Amino acid sequence: MITFNKDEFAPFYANYIARSLFHLDIVDGLRKQKEEIISFFKTIPLQKQEFQYEIGKWTPKDILLHLIDAERIFAYRALRISRKDVTALHGFEENDYVPNAGANSRNMDSLLEEYESVRNATISLFSNFTEEQLVCVGTASGSTVSVRAIGCIILGHELHHVAVIKERYL
Repeated sequence: MITFNKDEFAPFYANYIARSLFHLDIVDGLRKQKEEIISFFKTIPLQKQEFQYEIGKWTPKDILLHLIDAERIFAYRALRISRKDVTALHGFEENDYVPNAGANSRNMDSLLEEYESVRNATISLFSNFTEEQLVCVGTASGSTVSVRAIGCIILGHELHHVAVIKERYL
């Protein structure tokens, strides 16, 4: 299990980090989770893929594309921080991304293919970080974060959204 220093992530991410800690290794977790996520989204019935449990809430397709977008952004942050880029990285407004992403105009296979491509790139990136790079700390969204914390945030963020889908959509 990974043990973090207090400056490696903002309190906002504590829930995501906690959800990810059953993985002993970030890369192994990313690989296992890829298969689990693909299998999970394939089980969502067609009539539920664009379902909103409440007006204005995201659909499962929206959530999947949100996971893809967020992973791209988190991986980019990890890359920059690992290369000791000291530029503070801005946050992103997820509620602006989702309505402009067009997830519900796509089929699930298309979304899962994109998810798999992004996850494979993330696995490649994290597989090649050195131990020194994994503990590099930078600034993103106004808070300090380490590369390895970003890896755990990616894992925990997905687990959070899968739990929401299971609870509110299925």
